[in-house]
Amino acid sequence: MAQDVELLASYWTIAGGAQPHTDKEYSPFDFEDRVAAAARAGFKGVGIWHADLEHVLKTRSLKEMKRILDDNGMKHVELEFLKDWFLEGERKKQSDIEKEKLFAAAEALNAKHVKVGDFFREKCEMARLIEAFAALCADAAEHGITIGFELMPFAMIDTLVDALTMVEGAGAKNGGIILDAWHVVKLGISYKEVARIPARYLISVELNDGTLKAPWDLHEDTINHRRLCGEGEFDVKGFIASVRKAGYTGPFGIEVLSEELRRKPLEELTTRAFSTTMAQFRA
Repeated sequence: MAQDVELLASYWTIAGGAQPHTDKEYSPFDFEDRVAAAARAGFKGVGIWHADLEHVLKTRSLKEMKRILDDNGMKHVELEFLKDWFLEGERKKQSDIEKEKLFAAAEALNAKHVKVGDFFREKCEMARLIEAFAALCADAAEHGITIGFELMPFAMIDTLVDALTMVEGAGAKNGGIILDAWHVVKLGISYKEVARIPARYLISVELNDGTLKAPWDLHEDTINHRRLCGEGEFDVKGFIASVRKAGYTGPFGIEVLSEELRRKPLEELTTRAFSTTMAQFRA
């Protein structure tokens, strides 16, 4: 089974000293160095965070970024993260500005999808969410872009039932859900539930590991204490089996936000992330 697997190095896994939820979210590692290191490790895709995209574009063009990706055999590109897309007022205006930047990059880089969601547990009626997700997907469709909603404990909806209600209600062929193993475990979603998700709604799947219980709060846990696959307490192989049973056939991202790993050199980040993840696909 391992021979058929393609892995994507999610942004935070190989971003080095980038600090989540600060004004230093861009990676100190050069974009070309990151892509080349990921390719040498065996990855077939990479992720790009919106703040990092803005930082890279200060010195490189989208055309140059695409050349770097192509030269290193990157088949899959993930762009993230769009928030506030379901709100109104000034925050929605700022979200729309960010959306246009991400969409322009997605077109130029032939991105697999754009990741969207919420970090602030904003209260929003389901009818509004369905309407907003449908509108977002319709806009994305004009650019040939797929939208993936990442289900997480910090979002305006935090159950698989509600996430499916939103994407099913929107009825967009280019819209669905992104499953991150860490979020699935922390939300208490069973692997049996995961296995029943209609395959058409599974846009992307991300792997990682962690502890089932932690002495720190959930926010601290998610940005500083995730672990590489096989180095924690999660049943990573069971999670993979569940998404496979659901019919998922796409690449697997590896997303590990870790204070410890941020201090490691780039080559170690890419090689360890690849080898530990690939080990989960072997019997």
